[in-house]
Amino acid sequence: MEDQKLIRRTKIRARIRKSAFGTIERPRLSIFRSNKEIYAQVIDDLNGHTIVAASSRETGVAKGNKVEQATAVGKILGEKAKAAGVAKVIFDRGGYLYHGRVKALAEGARETGLIF
Repeated sequence: MEDQKLIRRTKIRARIRKSAFGTIERPRLSIFRSNKEIYAQVIDDLNGHTIVAASSRETGVAKGNKVEQATAVGKILGEKAKAAGVAKVIFDRGGYLYHGRVKALAEGARETGLIF
């Protein structure tokens, strides 16, 4: 059963990545969600490097439930992106469904003014 879920998510992720390509003007906001933590990066695929990153493991992330942590990570990432001069991004949900922690992170990033 675990293998079926992983194969399904890998297929969805590949389908999303076909169209999501980050440039300097509009980098890609990529999300990885583990069972305990959530990680997000703003990536310039043209040069192949990460512009900014944030995770729930950082200091300053509120200790609450996972959805609250994801919202805090989104806000931190949005602030870091603004400081780095990034205003618009392409959202890459990484094969995860857009609800729960993924949605909370996206809304947290939008609250800081990040456009996607």
